[in-house]
Amino acid sequence: MPSHFRPVELKHASRLINHGPTILVTTAARGRRNAMAAAWSMPVEFSPPRVAVVIDKQTFTRELLRESGVFGICIPGAGAADLTYALGSASGRDGDKFAQHQIDTTPGPVTGVPLIASGCVAWLECRWLPEPRTEDLYDTCFAEVVYAAADARVFADGHWNFNAENRALHTIHHLGAGNFAVASEPLRARGA
Repeated sequence: MPSHFRPVELKHASRLINHGPTILVTTAARGRRNAMAAAWSMPVEFSPPRVAVVIDKQTFTRELLRESGVFGICIPGAGAADLTYALGSASGRDGDKFAQHQIDTTPGPVTGVPLIASGCVAWLECRWLPEPRTEDLYDTCFAEVVYAAADARVFADGHWNFNAENRALHTIHHLGAGNFAVASEPLRARGA
């Protein structure tokens, strides 16, 4: 694990994605692995922390997820926008994206799922919660977060801390066609 990452209390895990960042979903099974970009994710419960992520039923990522029952959510910073776009633009069935893009990974401490070290500012390790009645109908996957960590330069004490000095670490938000917005101008509400 990179030295600048610190464990995040699971009660704060939902705050890592509740502002709607584009995420990278990682999976591995039977010696194969994959990473894909996803724009639709959200926290759905606080305790235990649970999330929902849309992963198309026909993707290589979903195939590996069905086999392993676990996946990682890696949250890229602005400095990883090109990598995020590349991972979302090709199928893992065509080759190992980790090798192709020279992606450094670290194994998740709970499930061993590959977590992307380079360019990501937070991770959630997730155990899939399959729903047999809807598995063949919907692309949405529900999961319990079993571990979370974040880069202390932008997430500390349960809150994102974006400022001008850490702009390359700000999360990105997909706008379509390879365009992203950066979460870069925090605004504090009156009375907060």
